[in-house]
Amino acid sequence: MYHRDITNRIALRPSRRNVVAAIPSALGLALLGRPALAADERLIVVTSFPEELTTRYESEFEKLHPGVHVQFVWKQSRDALALLSETAQGGADVYWAPALGNFPILRDRGAFQKFSVDRAALPGRLGGQILSDPNGLFEAYDVAGYGIVVDPAALARDGLKHPKSWSDLASPAYAGRIAMPIPAKVGFSPALYDIILQSEGWERGWALLGEIAGGAELLGSGAGPTATVKEGRAALGLTIDFFAFNALANGESVAFVYPEKTAFLPAHIAVTAATRRLEAARAFVDFALSAKGQKLMMEADSSRHPARPDAYAGKPAAVVDPFALPPGTFYPYDAEIGRRRPGVVSVLFDLAITERHAETQRLWRAIHAAEARLAAAPDAAGSAAVARARKLAGFTPVSEAQASASAFLDRFSNRKLEDGDLAARWRAEISSARAEALSLVASAEQRL
Repeated sequence: MYHRDITNRIALRPSRRNVVAAIPSALGLALLGRPALAADERLIVVTSFPEELTTRYESEFEKLHPGVHVQFVWKQSRDALALLSETAQGGADVYWAPALGNFPILRDRGAFQKFSVDRAALPGRLGGQILSDPNGLFEAYDVAGYGIVVDPAALARDGLKHPKSWSDLASPAYAGRIAMPIPAKVGFSPALYDIILQSEGWERGWALLGEIAGGAELLGSGAGPTATVKEGRAALGLTIDFFAFNALANGESVAFVYPEKTAFLPAHIAVTAATRRLEAARAFVDFALSAKGQKLMMEADSSRHPARPDAYAGKPAAVVDPFALPPGTFYPYDAEIGRRRPGVVSVLFDLAITERHAETQRLWRAIHAAEARLAAAPDAAGSAAVARARKLAGFTPVSEAQASASAFLDRFSNRKLEDGDLAARWRAEISSARAEALSLVASAEQRL
C-alpha cells in the first residue's frame, strides 16, 4: 500500500549519523545476523514505510533511548514475508508495515511474540471492525480509509452532488467522470474493491463494480485516480485517503468522501519471535503506539490516521478522526477473508472488466438508455427484459461460497489464473451472459 519497492537488495540505514548503505542481500543478512554491541545496541526494523516517516521515528525514539540505534530494512510486502519466514528472521527485531496479508500469515507461522497494550487507549477496533490480533501478536499502528477523491468545482459546474455511497457512482450522471484503479496493477485496489464486495454482497458487488466501470476510465497507477482528478481529467476517483490528503496538503483543490459502508484498514507492528533485543524491540513498539508516537504520523507529509483515539486531541483541522465519524460510515470488514481475496479479485476484474472494458461501457450505456426510456414510457415486458439484462451484465463465474473458502482463494495467491481451461471456461461464461444481456436490451428497445 505504501511500499517503496527495493528489489534484490537491502537498504540498511544505520542511523541519521551515518551514510545510507545499499548492500547485496546475502551480505545484508550476514550483517543483520551479527550480535549487537552491548554499549551501542542496534535495533533492526523491517518496514515499507517511507523514509520521511521512519526518520522521524528514529530521531524521536533515540532521544528517549540514546543507547539504541534504529536500523531500517526496507522490504516490499513479498520480500518482507520471505525474510521474516526464515528461521533467524534475518536478524529482524520488529516488523512495522502496511501489509494487511502478511501479519496473519506470519502469526500463523510463529514469527511473532506477544506484547501487551492498554486496550483503554488502543481499542484494536474501529466500529465493528477488528484491527488488531485478538491474541496480542500484532497491533494496529495506523488506519487508512478507502473512498472517493472529488473535484468539487467540476461537480458544481455540472450541477452534481458529491456521492454518498459506492452505489451512487453507478449513476449515469457520473458516467465519463470517474477514474478507477486496475487491481492487478495497483496494490491497494483489491482491498478497496473487496470492501465493496463485502459490504454490498459478492454478486451485487460485482454487478456494481461493472456498472461503475461502464462509466469510468481504468488506470494502472496507484496515485493515478487522485492525479487524474487534480489534473481535471476526472471529477471522481476511487482511491485510498492518504493520496487525497497529501494532495490537499500540497494545495490541490480536491476533497475526499468516505462513502457509507467503507472501511479503514490497518498497518501493523509486531515483535519478532527471533529477536535477541527483546527489551529494545518492545520499547520501540511501545513508542510507536504511544500518544506521542502516534501523533508523529499526523504531520503534513504523512497524512495518516492513528489507531489510538486519544492521539487526535489537538489534531490539525485537516486531519480526519475516523473514531469520530458517524457509525454508518463503517462496514465490519472481515480482514481474515479479505487478505486471501486480492488474487481472485484481480483475476476476475481483469476477465470481466479490464479485458472487456469497451464492451462493458457499451453494455451499461445500453442498459441505462433503455431504463431511461422505460421510465418515460413504462412497458412491463420491456422492464422485465432490461431487469434480466442488468442481472446478466453483472454476472461473475465465482460464487459467494467459493469467495469465502480459503482453499479456493489460495489458488490465486500469486494473483494469476494459471489454469488455462478454467480461464477459457470463465471467459466463455462471461461472454454468454453479456451476449444474452445485449440481446435482451435490444428486444426491449424494439418495444419502445
